[in-house]
Order: sequence, then C-alpha cells, then structure tokens
Amino acid sequence: MKTYPTKNIRNVLLLGHGGSGKTTLTEALAFNAGAVDRMGRVDEGNTISDFDQEEKKRMFSISSSIVPVEYGGHKINIIDVPGYFDFIGDAYTALRVADAVVIVVDALAGVQVGTEKAIELLNKVNVPAFIVVNKMDRENATFAKVMDNLKEAFGNKVIPFELPMGEGEDMQGVVNIVDMTGSQRKDNRCFDVEVPESMKEELEPYREMIMESVAQTSEELMEKYFEGEELTEDEIHHGIRTGVLDCDLIPVLCTSAVQNIGVETLENMIIAYLPSPKEDGKVVVGKDPRDGGEIEREISGNEPFSALVFKTIVDPFVGKLSIFKVMSGVLEVGTEIYNATREVKEKANHIYVLRGNKQIEVEAMLAGDIGAFAKLSETVTGDTLCTAKDPIVYDPIEVPKPVISMAIEPKTKGDIDKLSTGLHRLVEEDPTMSFGRNNETKQTLLSGLGEMHLEVISNRLKQKFGVEVNLLPMKVPYRETIRKSASAQGRHKKQSGGSGQFGDVWVTFEPGDTPNDPFVFVDKVVGGAVPRNFIPAVEKGLQDAMAEGVLAGYPVTGVKATLYDGSYHAVDSDEMSFKMAANLAYKKGMKEASPVLLEPIYKLTITIPEEYMGDIMGDLNKKRGRIMGMEPIEGGKQVITAEAPLAELFKYATELRSMTQARGEFEMEYARYEEAPAAISEKVVAEVQAAKEKK
Repeated sequence: MKTYPTKNIRNVLLLGHGGSGKTTLTEALAFNAGAVDRMGRVDEGNTISDFDQEEKKRMFSISSSIVPVEYGGHKINIIDVPGYFDFIGDAYTALRVADAVVIVVDALAGVQVGTEKAIELLNKVNVPAFIVVNKMDRENATFAKVMDNLKEAFGNKVIPFELPMGEGEDMQGVVNIVDMTGSQRKDNRCFDVEVPESMKEELEPYREMIMESVAQTSEELMEKYFEGEELTEDEIHHGIRTGVLDCDLIPVLCTSAVQNIGVETLENMIIAYLPSPKEDGKVVVGKDPRDGGEIEREISGNEPFSALVFKTIVDPFVGKLSIFKVMSGVLEVGTEIYNATREVKEKANHIYVLRGNKQIEVEAMLAGDIGAFAKLSETVTGDTLCTAKDPIVYDPIEVPKPVISMAIEPKTKGDIDKLSTGLHRLVEEDPTMSFGRNNETKQTLLSGLGEMHLEVISNRLKQKFGVEVNLLPMKVPYRETIRKSASAQGRHKKQSGGSGQFGDVWVTFEPGDTPNDPFVFVDKVVGGAVPRNFIPAVEKGLQDAMAEGVLAGYPVTGVKATLYDGSYHAVDSDEMSFKMAANLAYKKGMKEASPVLLEPIYKLTITIPEEYMGDIMGDLNKKRGRIMGMEPIEGGKQVITAEAPLAELFKYATELRSMTQARGEFEMEYARYEEAPAAISEKVVAEVQAAKEKK
C-alpha cells in the first residue's frame, strides 16, 4: 500500500444499531475498491472485519476493526465498530481519531436505540456525518417512511441525496438526486444509467430541498437562488461540501450492502464531501510533559512526529499490536519512538497498516493516517507516541465506566497465575473492563458494561490464554458496628512450666460519630496499671480483632475503644500476652455493645428519557432506594440521583436496559455504609452460620 498525502485520506467511522449492516457495508466498500476478490458474509464468518472467533460464533461485531481501502486516488480508513451496547467502548476510542461518521440505519427498523446513541455520540464530537439507509432491498422497506423517522430524530438538517430505483425486493439501483444520474446493478456491480422518466417528477421536491440547503451556505448563493438563477454544478458541490463540513447538512443515502447497490456512490461521496484530517487548517492540541504548557500542532508533515494510540490488540501468539493515528509529522521506518505518557523509549522496527487481522507493512505514513506497531512493551490505549526531542501528550481517551461486576475464578486452581496474566493483557485491549481483588470477600471481581461483555471476556480467556473460568455472583462486603457502649475485661493467663504469659486489660467499646468512621483507640490508663511499653500491643490486638466482627465475621468500623485499666506481671507479661488479652476483651465487650450489620450504599446517577421516570422510580423503591434529586437535561431526558444498597444493584445494568429498551444509562459509586434492616441482617447472619456448619 502506497503512502498517501494527508489531503487524500478519509478516516470514517461506521456507527449504528447492532444488525444494521455495518460489517456487510464494510465488505462492499472493500470489494469495490479491489481490497478483496469477493464479498464475505457475516453468517458465513468470512468477513474482513469480524475475524475474532467470538464474532464468528455470535455473528456480530464485538470489537472495532480497521479496513483501509484505496479508491479514486484516495485512502479511506473505514472503522467498523460494534453496535451492541456492551461493546460501545470501541466507539468512544474510535471517535477520537475519526474525521467523519457514517450512521447506518436498517431500512425496516428505522431509527433504533443504537441510532439514537450514535446521534448522541455524534453531537458530543460535532464531526461531519452521512446517514446510510441500508437493506433497502428487504421486503416492505420504504424509503419515505425511514426519512420521516430520520426527520423526527435529526431535524431538517437531514436531506435525501439518493432515492432507490425500485423499492423492497424490486430494488435495482439508486438515483443520485444531486447529479441526476442513475446507478443500476448488474453482475455484482452497479453501472451508470439514465434516470427513469417515471422517477423524475418524484425527484423534483427532493432536489429543491438540496438546492435550498446549498443556497443557505453563503449569502452570494442565497441571493442567486432567490432571484431564480440556476446554481452551477461547481456551486452546488461546493455548497454541499460546506454544509456537510459545518455539520449543518447530513446527506441521506440508500444502499443494499449485501447486493452492493449504492455503495460506489457512497464511496464517491465520502471522497467528495467528507473532510480530510487537515481540513480548513485543523490543528491538534496537547500538553508539553516538561512544563504542562499547551502545544498546538498542524496536522501536517512539516510538524514533529506525534501519534495517539486508540486501540490495542492482544494475541498470545502474534504479540501486542498498538493501533494509532499519526496526529502530526511524518512516520518513517527508523523514526525514534518515545512514549511521552509513560516517559519511556519504545522500539519499533516495522510500520503496519491493518486490514482486519491482516498486517500490511509500509515504509512511511503521513499526518492523519492510521497504522500499527507490533510489540511495544510499555504502550497502552490512550498513550501518546512522539520523538523525545519534541515531546507532546494528548488528552487520554475517556470511555464508559464498568457498571456490572461478577466474581471470576479459574476452574482449575493451578490456573490462577494464567488467569491473572490473561486479565492484565485483556485490560490493555479493552479499557472498559477492569478487575481487582476484594480482600474482604476474598473474591476476584471482573467488571464490565454488561453480562454479555463479561461472558465474552471469559470466553476470550479460554481462547487466547487457555484458562477456563467460572463467573459467580459477587458477595456483598458487609461490615459490622455497635449501637451502644459496653466495658469488658480481657484476662490472658497461661502457666505451663518455665516463663508464663499474663496480660489483663479493661476496655470500653462505644460507637464512633458515624458507622463509617475508622477504628479509634484511646489510652486512659493511669498509675501504670498497664506499662507504657505494652499499650501499643493492646492497640494492635484490638485492631487485628476488628477485622472479624462478632455478629457474622465481617470487618468492624465506627468503633472507639478506650483502655482505662488492667494489670501485669513483672516476669510473665509480654506484648503477645497483652494482644491476647485485648482480643478477649473485644469478644466480650462487642457482644454486649449491641452489634449490628452494615451494608454498603451506592450513589446512582441515572440518565433516562422522561417517559420512563415512573417505572424507574418505582423500581428504585422496590430496591430500597432513595431518590435524592431529579434534573431535566436537553433531549427530553432526566437525570435521577439516588442511593441504594449494593445488594440490590448487582443486575441493575441489565434491568435498566430492559426497562428503558436500552435508552437508559447509569453510573454508580460507593457512598457509605448504613445499618442493614433487621430482616436482611438476620438472613445474612443465618447464611454465614450455615456456611460455617457446612465446613
């Protein structure tokens, strides 16, 4: 593959609801560009972009894929991302490097939840976009109906630029309304034809809409249009491009990707109307890692080299691939690579272009292009690569936070190390997952964006690292505290020949200011009842004892312990004796201080369309939740702030999706511990007791 100048590069992200046909459209784009000899099919598992075993098995994308094609003297880097919400993190990372978006819509389903999510993402980054109504060859597909749907969602900025030549199963081609040309399918290709006479009258109102939109791009064109003058072909194309680049105009095209109808028109329009990475003097902004000052760079070969790593692929056999966009300068074989984020030098002997899972080696790459390095040891997604002489660090990539957790354990105990290695490697590949050890519950917790996400991770552990795992419900990390004060003596005396052991303490246990306060130790011993050198041992003994409550064995918080009296033996007393005495006082005193169970409370920030308010609030009440506030935001949505016990939230990601048809989203964070209701407490204590008896 040759090196393309920045002005001839297009970085295009395909967004849309799962099943709308993004992967099949990618196949057709690649086929027309000569990148493949025949179009693959998702149901046959032979597409360029869905090459992972999980993708072939499930027959949908679970990871983004880069497919560069050479077409019309340009290089189009197509980024095909998953449409299912468990894998939406890849859309966030790809948006950092895409210069334009193509939203793919299913002609039968119209605007779906995934389409709405694509619109929301598009609004966040404000990049030019097309809409492609795909599957127009399906029975009962009606372009006019989908257009009405799109107008509702996007407003008047959506303008049809194509009409199908025949609808549903009779679709034979498309008509380009701008150029008034037809394109008809014959033998897997489309050929230029005259616009059918029967369609010309139907096209007129749409063409008038386009002319009106073009006229609004400049005062000169507006004046000419209202004076009834014909706009020239150049004025029309320039006006369309201006409207698209300013995000005031979203052309709507129609295709049947599986029949390869309308796809070549899409390719031509990508080149004609969507921006290159350096459009209109666009610049990138980063920070100087040496002093934190802002650095602005043109997307040009005249600037120092820099690149942003936006995706990592981990393969235990091939090694790690770091996929990047050249943000500035020229990258050549032999260019010094410095990771400015981690302040380490990296060694890269080869530059690759990825087409699905195929690596194509290249000699050089200019600003704006997308490539890959193999086996960078320190680099992860979000890192900035540059030269040590001219360092720059770009902002990290923000991705959705995990919202569901499950315990993970290897089926074979001997695979614990392999599990840890596999999880560390997969986190490099997927920044929306995380894992960690909960020392209180003794579980390793795997967190992600949904149940399917966690299931895919567990399958990848088996495929890539040979570790079979079980996913189990996570345990609630309860804690314990006390409601009232109680004093107790702890007396440890042991005599078995030779030196004995003796320690004697009196301790008062009382509640702290809140159940969430850390353990507090107070020394009120007077007159040397307990020698000064043994008092730290008493404190340590109490601290160690607090790790296990007297009610159900959970850690204790919110307790103040005051040592106020005791006695010692001049010969037999030592630190261990006073630790043991403190433990005995703890067990007696805590039982008399009305111990209670505490449960973790989490703060929820839930964003939902207004029509679901009643259902969500009713559900939160069932979960023992408390509504803390509500705030309307743009787009007819509400943000609910609430608090609820963690024990009620394990499946909330799945439940919220179900209640809102996947339109709702939420974040949760730990708030504090609160006393659990008596019924919950009794149940938990009984379960702990039953587990002990089993052992």
